[in-house]
Amino acid sequence: MKSMEEMIQAAQKAAETIQQQMGEVQAKLDGIEVEGVSGGGLVRIRCSAKGRVVAVAIDDSLIVPADKQMLEDLVAAAFNDARGKADAASGAEMAKVQAGIGLPPGFKLPF
Repeated sequence: MKSMEEMIQAAQKAAETIQQQMGEVQAKLDGIEVEGVSGGGLVRIRCSAKGRVVAVAIDDSLIVPADKQMLEDLVAAAFNDARGKADAASGAEMAKVQAGIGLPPGFKLPF
């Protein structure tokens, strides 16, 4: 039977391992890019799975002062599309880590 001290040391080591894995996942998420589109591809936004916007591309045909509101709406829609994809990619990566360390699906880590 393990002593209390051995169990505490094992728990601390497990926590350190989880924290290290979470750090690795966070770095990986910043390297995963997704692209959100709107207006049939006229507006594109690339962002990382952490939600960092990498690039915005707007088709030249949309750059008309009279259509400013529509352009702003399309940029917002493309960002929201990219954000949804980023959340999905992030969730998939986190699920892999949780499965690897034996946590139940949907368990929220406090990191």
